[in-house]
Amino acid sequence: MSIGLIVFLVVLCLAALLGTMLAFKQEEKKMKKYEEEGDSVEAQLKRSHDYETSSLKSNIPLQIVIYSVTIIGSLIVFAFYVF
Repeated sequence: MSIGLIVFLVVLCLAALLGTMLAFKQEEKKMKKYEEEGDSVEAQLKRSHDYETSSLKSNIPLQIVIYSVTIIGSLIVFAFYVF
């Protein structure tokens, strides 16, 4: 396999890792905000329901895009290698 393809795959995987870390940091900031506001059982229950609905709308699609691009890019590089 050529060095260029290997470098491309490494960069692609690093981009996927970076995207995952950005999503993690976004959730971490939310948790810090919640801790600063104070914790009550009602607030925790509300956050739990909010997270369940918003996570499916924001985090899951972001992860799907990140890893879809990574897999498609890897398959393209593999196709170049094979043919």
